[in-house]
Amino acid sequence: MTMNLAVEEWSAQPYVAIRRTITMQTFPEIADRLAEVFGWLAARGIAPAGAPFFRYLVIDMEHELDVEAGVPVAAPVDGEGDVFAGVLPAGRYAVTTHVGHPDELIAVTGAFQDEAAAQGLRWDATETERGTRWGCRLELLHTHPAEQPDMNKWETKLAFRLAD
Repeated sequence: MTMNLAVEEWSAQPYVAIRRTITMQTFPEIADRLAEVFGWLAARGIAPAGAPFFRYLVIDMEHELDVEAGVPVAAPVDGEGDVFAGVLPAGRYAVTTHVGHPDELIAVTGAFQDEAAAQGLRWDATETERGTRWGCRLELLHTHPAEQPDMNKWETKLAFRLAD
């Protein structure tokens, strides 16, 4: 698999999200909540400031994952109910873009991590008893399913924060 990896400097980015602890089999429980986040923003007259994303906080692929379904906003806001406000941290991020079915993302992510290791890059991540805790690991969803129903044409950007 050919991997185009770039390193980008990102500024801090406010966002709103819903967080859940899921398994790989129950991923739709968080993925399906993105519509709720968009609805929450629309009800308050707040425009999204970028692509929706999944943020992986803690990953143990065999057991549980702590994941957020989020949407960037232009300025910090107060959360309410299941929707909370946060800030994606500034820093250097390794990034790549995948065009294809979301089912391919596990393999793409593996190739991305291998390429980063080959380039001597280190992630902002630590091992814990619950799994790998990430400083910031994102899948940014650049394709709206209603506009492009063919999942094989969906564009997903991976962005993982690098260690200082």
